[in-house]
Amino acid sequence: MKCLTGKTDYDRSGSKYRLKLLSFFAALCLFLSAVEYAIPKPLPFLRLGLANLPVLLSLSKLRRKDVLLLVFLKVLGQGFISGTFFSYVFVFSAAGSFSSGIVMLGLYTLLHKKNFLSYIGFSLAGAIANTAAQLTVARFILFGNNTKYIAPVLLAAGTITGFILGVFANMFAEKSFWYASLAKEEHS
Repeated sequence: MKCLTGKTDYDRSGSKYRLKLLSFFAALCLFLSAVEYAIPKPLPFLRLGLANLPVLLSLSKLRRKDVLLLVFLKVLGQGFISGTFFSYVFVFSAAGSFSSGIVMLGLYTLLHKKNFLSYIGFSLAGAIANTAAQLTVARFILFGNNTKYIAPVLLAAGTITGFILGVFANMFAEKSFWYASLAKEEHS
C-alpha cells in the first residue's frame, strides 16, 4: 500500500513520515481556510470552521504535540491568509482554535479507546469550546456585557457547523481508503 510519498517501503513510524503527514494536514487547513474566506457569510464573524476538519481528522493520526503544532500552524496560516495577523480578529481566532484543539485532543485522549464519542462528539465539543473562548475574548476586548446578546447566535451556529463537520469527518473516516491507510499514532 502506498503512503503520502508514493513509496511502498516507507517507514510509517519515523519522524519524516510524521512531518509529511503534519505538513499535509497543515496545508489542508490553509486550503480549507482560503475556501472558507471565499464563501459569503450572513454575518462577518460567522464562519463554517472548514479549516478545523484536518485538525479533527488528525486526532487519531498524529501525536498530541503534533496536533497542537497543527493548530498553531492553522492559526498562523489563517492570520496570513485573512490579513488579520496583527489585529484583534487574530486574537479571537487563536483563542477559539487553541481552546477547540485542546478540548478535542483531551477528549480524544481520554475517550477514544472506549468508543464513547465519534467525530461528531469531538467536533461538537470543539465547536462549543471555540465559541466559549471567542465569547470570553469578545467580552473582555470588544463588547463587554453586551456579548450576551450575540452569544445565542454564535452558540447555535457553532453547534450546527460542529455537527455537520463531525458528520462529514465520520463519513470520510469510514469511507476513505487513503485515511484508513495512514498509520495510527500512539499519543505521547
